[in-house]
Amino acid sequence: MAYNVYQENEVNKLTELFKQNPKFTEETYKKNQVKRGLRDENGAGVITGLTDISDVIAKKMVDGVLTPCDGELYYRSIDVRTMIKNYDNKLRSGFEEATYLLFFNKLPNKEELIEFKKLLASFRKLPRNFVRDVIMKAPNKDIMNSIARSILALYSYDPRALDNSTENVLKQCLMLTAMMPMFAVYAYNAHMHYNENKSFYIHRPRPELSTAENVLYMLRPDSKYTALEAKVLDIAFILHAEHGGGNNSTFTTHVVTSAGTDTYSTITAALCSLKGPKHGGANIKVMEMFADLKKNVTDWSDRDQIRAYLTKLLAGEAYDGAGLIYGMGHAVYSVSDPRAKVFKEYVEALATEKGRKKEMKLYNAVEEIAQELICAKRKVIKGVAANVDFYSGFVYNMLGLPVELYTPMFAVARVAGWSAHRMEELYNSGKIIRPAYVSTNTRLPYVKLEDRK
Repeated sequence: MAYNVYQENEVNKLTELFKQNPKFTEETYKKNQVKRGLRDENGAGVITGLTDISDVIAKKMVDGVLTPCDGELYYRSIDVRTMIKNYDNKLRSGFEEATYLLFFNKLPNKEELIEFKKLLASFRKLPRNFVRDVIMKAPNKDIMNSIARSILALYSYDPRALDNSTENVLKQCLMLTAMMPMFAVYAYNAHMHYNENKSFYIHRPRPELSTAENVLYMLRPDSKYTALEAKVLDIAFILHAEHGGGNNSTFTTHVVTSAGTDTYSTITAALCSLKGPKHGGANIKVMEMFADLKKNVTDWSDRDQIRAYLTKLLAGEAYDGAGLIYGMGHAVYSVSDPRAKVFKEYVEALATEKGRKKEMKLYNAVEEIAQELICAKRKVIKGVAANVDFYSGFVYNMLGLPVELYTPMFAVARVAGWSAHRMEELYNSGKIIRPAYVSTNTRLPYVKLEDRK
């Protein structure tokens, strides 16, 4: 949609008027004891609720002092690292197992897991003509927006859309978890056909395949994939399925749910939060950063060249000028991100299969050198670690996933966590979430229209 000259000129004038509004300084925030970003001065999150769904551990009490430690992540009471260590190579349904655990607070036995997988498969059927009427209409490059539109459109097909009973919300959450891969892949294919002049094809999901397998099956023209490819993507989905109640999109789930709205609106709100580059879009920034690095570092084995580039990056003299090494550091973890540590082994295995070991060594070198440089610049004692986004973009690239689907793949996994938190919020019948804001304005008299200058 294009704006005409009159609209552009008038909006430009109003923009300058808007810029005269107050812009708060750090001193103003401190004076009013505002916990910016709902964090205290040490970066710790302000406690706003309770959850039994997962636990993110980055610090432990040592001799009476809260001390940074190797990160840990628990789904319900199960260590995620243990889940992945005991991954079932025959069933290849790790994400389904994690989803069951998040929803029902227990690990399924083999029969329960097979039945749960069958149930999810039964929900992978879109309403009649949905692809034509919704997904193929006005496709765009932002697949997250297309997914959001698909989710909201489902509201119109659900006669019990506003029913927030446990039974109905569970049904809706299972359906959205099952359908999310279709929304993402079909939206991408529609975009490529209508906007990039490519062939348009739709592969229907197969009921016997897992979520990860179906993504690869539906996305690729020939529907072929290796066992390792499916396993690595499945593990990526496990690691992205949930990460505590305080991350931006999950907190959004709690906030919107607390208002009493429907499941479709709630999950869409969470999705819109996730698409931000400070949240789910971070893996794209990592890939773009590495693309810029490769243009400037001629010898990937030359650590001095890598160090020189990363030094410029931190100084805001390379890539996007933000002064950040993307994929390094985390809002909670400091010593290590358990997701990155466990994922790295599988990333290396996939790099070997794809003949990209040289590139994997580059990632290892960047990770090591970046830690040294960031710690030296910020005077960090306990270190800074690579987060899961440091590797996930590289994995998606090796799997042949287009950049447009990187963040949607995060959503395909995280919808399980959002769903569990939505049900938890409703089940506990909490109050509407309404934090306080301090007003800094002064009182002025009302001036009648004819007396205004």
